[in-house]
Amino acid sequence: MRDRFTIYFITLMTTPTTLQQTPLDPSAWRFTVAPMLDWTDRHCRVFHRSLSKRARLYTEMVTTGAILFGNREKLLGFTDVEHPVALQLGGSDPEDLAKSVRIASDFGYDEYNLNCGCPSERVQKGSFGACLMKEPKLVAECWQAMAEVTDRPVTVKHRIGVDDDSSWDFVSNFVSTLYEVGCRVFVVHTRAAWLKGLSPKENREVPPLMRERAFELKKALPDAVIVANGQIADVETAKGLIDGGLDGVMVGRAAYHNPWILTGVDETLFGDAAMEKSRYDVVLSMTEYLKAHCADDPLAIRATARHMIGLAQGLPGARAWRRELSDPAAFRAHGTDVLLNAWSKAFGEKLL
Repeated sequence: MRDRFTIYFITLMTTPTTLQQTPLDPSAWRFTVAPMLDWTDRHCRVFHRSLSKRARLYTEMVTTGAILFGNREKLLGFTDVEHPVALQLGGSDPEDLAKSVRIASDFGYDEYNLNCGCPSERVQKGSFGACLMKEPKLVAECWQAMAEVTDRPVTVKHRIGVDDDSSWDFVSNFVSTLYEVGCRVFVVHTRAAWLKGLSPKENREVPPLMRERAFELKKALPDAVIVANGQIADVETAKGLIDGGLDGVMVGRAAYHNPWILTGVDETLFGDAAMEKSRYDVVLSMTEYLKAHCADDPLAIRATARHMIGLAQGLPGARAWRRELSDPAAFRAHGTDVLLNAWSKAFGEKLL
């Protein structure tokens, strides 16, 4: 069967596609931070950007319904410092997805990503996420509708299979259907999605990790950008996968729980000069951000502080840092200076 699909992919590569976007620079996806619900909001992305100039950042998934009928500034607004930043959309209606991209275009996103990987029951009830992998022709229609209304890349994040089918035939059929209409960037979560019986957390741990599928897709479609996602915990692992032939990686919870790993991205993966910045420098810059953008928004201050708890991961004093940033009294007493206060309590005058 694999030989048949290899021949099919070669045919696709030599056949004009229905819709081809602007030529892509694969290095734009060399290191990306995954869309994570309740985590990668605008405040988290500003924090992550302070650690890496090169990492490509993704929003939380935003549904088409929320964009069409909700508070668009709250859902889509972001600061210029976050670039490059991609908007991940959840939906399965081509017309609604196209409308959502048109609306989001006014905000200046660098990419639009369609979620075909989330296995949660809530997402399934909306008929999108990983269950869409069972309907590749519909996903192709969704991709086309989005691509027709923007000159920015439209990409797809997906799994390698659904339920008990993680065969090469299944994922290659899905990817080839999208490739045929012009999609060129695939973020591959290298586990299957089990739609029944597992929680989203268990779906990140129980289905077997099959990174070989990402390499097989890259071999079959050398001009496509193939980005691997799933259990990538450090920059060294990312470099190994890229050196092995993939175009890039997407890192999720490791970047959130231990965000200092992002400081190695620009030097290790892009050859830039080493970042000469301490954790305390990051605290200072994020304090400036709070004063400039969040002074009148206590919820935003708390959200920013929550995203920064992992900054002290592995350091003596991390527990005191976490305790201060989890204490409501500290926010009432210190407001936009809550980070500086927490640093002083946990580390004194150390510039770690």
